[in-house]
Amino acid sequence: MSRSARGKLFLAAGLAALAGLAGCSRDKVESAPVPPPVPVRVAQVAKVNIPILAQEIGTGEAYSSVQVKPLVAGTLTGLFFKEGDFVHKGQMLATIDSRPYQTALDQATGTLAKDDAQAKFDAANAERYQKLYQAGIVPRDQYEQLVSQAESAKALVQADQAAVEATKLQLSYCKIYSPIDGKTGALQLWVGNLAKANDVSVLVTINQVTPLYVDFAVPQDLLARVRQALEQGRPRATAALQTDPEHPETGYLDFIDNSVDQTTGTIKLKAVFPNARHRLWPGQFVNVELQLGEQAGALVVPSQAVQTSQQGAYVWVVKKDGTADMQPVKTAQQVQGRTVITAGLEPGQTVVTDGELRLVPGSRVDVRASL
Repeated sequence: MSRSARGKLFLAAGLAALAGLAGCSRDKVESAPVPPPVPVRVAQVAKVNIPILAQEIGTGEAYSSVQVKPLVAGTLTGLFFKEGDFVHKGQMLATIDSRPYQTALDQATGTLAKDDAQAKFDAANAERYQKLYQAGIVPRDQYEQLVSQAESAKALVQADQAAVEATKLQLSYCKIYSPIDGKTGALQLWVGNLAKANDVSVLVTINQVTPLYVDFAVPQDLLARVRQALEQGRPRATAALQTDPEHPETGYLDFIDNSVDQTTGTIKLKAVFPNARHRLWPGQFVNVELQLGEQAGALVVPSQAVQTSQQGAYVWVVKKDGTADMQPVKTAQQVQGRTVITAGLEPGQTVVTDGELRLVPGSRVDVRASL
């Protein structure tokens, strides 16, 4: 066989091999399985009226707080509550040894009685000498001396009466009563210790927790809206525990500070909460929402439908042909589990709320349930 014949033979064999490979590749492509639809849950883009909220971190504050201090010195003889008890206004908390003050009262009472008797004698004596003076029997200077003596005795009685009242007051301080309803803190003095009048240390601190304040701050840009809402009534506020965000407590705005904090550009507010179940506590951090009005016709989707990438927020939109595509969106506030959409969606569109992790652009979807 000649050299040219052998070349033609090899060329024909190569072309046949290439044709066979192309046919196998075409068969494989044609036989590749179609991915099944991705099961998802969906929701409709809705147009609703939603509240305008200021959302901040707040701190619980006692509605009132009283440091109970002894007003007289003496040995602490009795305690009638335990640390952490809830006490009522007028409830006896403690007693101080009253014997020295009872003795002082008895002495002051005795002095008053003695000086009162002397004052009555001097008054009667001055009255008798007045008649003698008017009859010309005694000289004027002697009569005026007796009148002055009677007036001095009367003034001394008034001073004794004041001393009796003062000792009674001191004696009453030996019994310490709660000035408010509230919860007691840690004790600083125990039975047997010497209490000092108006000392730096306190017997106990009582915090009123029903109702209770929650302090928080909002940007100064919201000041006009906050003032307008307060002028129209009592703006609704909620406070949710960070460990239980689904069950917030409800209260109302009660206080706006009289100046803006220049270091932070915020203004301090206080909301009042009934706190009947004592779920809120002084010093506790809570999530606060203050309602400042209502936005009409806002586009909203469930918050779980909104995803975030390096390019920004987006949602998966289910099209009429049953496929899903990524749609960039612009978002505003989140309210009650819904996110406000300011651009990127239209009312009535369908968005994926669950199952989006398996989606790629153009994926077919199988809608299992709707929200």
